[in-house]
Amino acid sequence: MNFKIILLGLQHVFAMFSGTVLVPYLMGIPISVALFTSGLGTLIFHSFTKFKIPVYLGSSFIYIAPVISVTSYYSSNGNTADAIAYATGGIMVAGLVKILFGLIIGWIGVKKVEKLFPPVITGTMIMLIGLSLANTVVHMASSNWALALVVIITITLVKLYTKGFVNLFPTILGISVGYVIAILTGMVDFSSVAGGIGIENVSWMGLPAFFLPKFSWYAIGIIVPAAIVASIEHIGDIYAVSMVTDRNFYDDPGINRSMIGDGIATSIAGLLGGPSNTTYSENTGVLVITGMYNPIIMRIAAVFAIILSFIPKVEAIINTIPASVIGGASIVLAGLIATTGIKTYIDNKVEINNKNIFIISLMLIPALGGASIQLGNFSLKGLGLSALIGILCNLILTHKNKHNCQ
Repeated sequence: MNFKIILLGLQHVFAMFSGTVLVPYLMGIPISVALFTSGLGTLIFHSFTKFKIPVYLGSSFIYIAPVISVTSYYSSNGNTADAIAYATGGIMVAGLVKILFGLIIGWIGVKKVEKLFPPVITGTMIMLIGLSLANTVVHMASSNWALALVVIITITLVKLYTKGFVNLFPTILGISVGYVIAILTGMVDFSSVAGGIGIENVSWMGLPAFFLPKFSWYAIGIIVPAAIVASIEHIGDIYAVSMVTDRNFYDDPGINRSMIGDGIATSIAGLLGGPSNTTYSENTGVLVITGMYNPIIMRIAAVFAIILSFIPKVEAIINTIPASVIGGASIVLAGLIATTGIKTYIDNKVEINNKNIFIISLMLIPALGGASIQLGNFSLKGLGLSALIGILCNLILTHKNKHNCQ
């Protein structure tokens, strides 16, 4: 193994780092656990896909809103200590759902699954992922709008007006600029780190803060439906990697195997107290730029992530970043996710006809308005309710159109 391969692996760590750290930060999950489960999940994924697919698994943005909803529910009911444990229990079950999807895809074939989720549905669900984060990220940014705007402007300038290596890291650079300004203006108190012991007293080596999940029908009902969106995203990512590398990964080793590998990685992440894993398109972007498709590079990145998880000082430093800095970066990311849903309509040439307008409308408003279906302890709302409404509307209206044409 030469130095170039190691350096390429380190570059992939930079590509995934901001997202993989930002997600647990917003969820309230220890960053050390997220880094560990990200690296471990990537290694599990590679072992299950015959070490063939150059993919990295990082923390999934899809689960942020459902997890915050679950933790807020339990915290408001005086169960603060267990709130995140119930959320990771839901994540563990969501991983099992991904495994089930993988088995179903292997049995019936990916084309039949895709028919249930046409672009009008997937685009709307992606849009909802971004829009559902709006209240949270604006609240974070509002603690210091001036600092948040510095981050937003930096990210925008880096992404639009730089090229090459620098262009890969707009989020990291935006957060870094905001963080430096916060330090220089006295907004960061290093003495308050880790319960007041001070950052200089945080050890360099230590175990990630693992914890076991807890399970409830409420958490499962809120979080598990997000696995539907994550599974759709996974299929798209494997297709994208196949096109970039000019290799048919959806047939060999197969999307069914990659989905199962993703699901196992997510379930183990939930078991250890981490966020859900997902295939990272950020790392696919690095593949495009470098032209280096050797899967071992991703496994090197995974090892780096695991090593970082055993360095508590890294997490301690990240925890000193002001909420407004993270909020500014999150506004950009949430907006980009929402507009990716619109891009899905455009790329797939979705017609803005009466049928599709009706489907989009009924998916957006109930989900954003907080509508829910309660069956005993099981609650369906947000992305899950949106997906159910979209699927049912599409099936009914498609059947009606066919019937009218006969």
